[in-house]
Amino acid sequence: MEKKWEAMTEQHDTLGLLYPHLSLTSAQDQNAASRNTGLLEGILAKAKASEKVQQTFFAENSHALLTMSSALAKVFAAGDKLLCMGNGGSSCDANHLAVEFNHPVTTGRPALPAINLSADTAMLTAIGNDVGFEQVFIRPLISLARKGDALFGISSSGNSKNMSKAFAQAKEMGVNTFALLGGDGGNIARSGDVDHCLIVKSDSVHRIQECHVLSYHILWELVHSQLTGKPNA
Repeated sequence: MEKKWEAMTEQHDTLGLLYPHLSLTSAQDQNAASRNTGLLEGILAKAKASEKVQQTFFAENSHALLTMSSALAKVFAAGDKLLCMGNGGSSCDANHLAVEFNHPVTTGRPALPAINLSADTAMLTAIGNDVGFEQVFIRPLISLARKGDALFGISSSGNSKNMSKAFAQAKEMGVNTFALLGGDGGNIARSGDVDHCLIVKSDSVHRIQECHVLSYHILWELVHSQLTGKPNA
């Protein structure tokens, strides 16, 4: 019986090494529970912070967002297209925005021409390798854009050099320019090369990006409403 007990104890110790969470002491249980409480409080705090940033942004920019939607609707109404750009997470947002217009999820809304300049990795890496990363949006812009088209840039800082150069090039080409930015808007907001610019005034990249997503979802709906003349189209 004693040997059997020793074997069971040894097995328990071995399992404890492999699966330490199975052998937590009461104190460790309490510490884990305390940590979880802090993490849960953090979740709610971040959700409230995101909501506050969004409420402030839309209270300050609702009219500007409506004006932006009208300008973009005119681009599509004229048969022209939308070009999108962004870096990193904002590149994903640029792709998301393009897909929203290309593949409308609501029945009865037409597909509209939109291209994400960030999507072609072969082109981006070729340009970045051959002439520099600051040129990655200019080259495809020159080949794809025509006067009357729209260039829409998304940046959480507003200081992306490759986007600044693309906006400047777009203005020379007669392309309409739009931007969703963060912080204080950075160099892009101060450049004078953006026709319609909305800035999420926050120091948190995550809160800025969350507000950007809601903004272009609303923009998408507003554009379709402008095109059809129906408020809830």
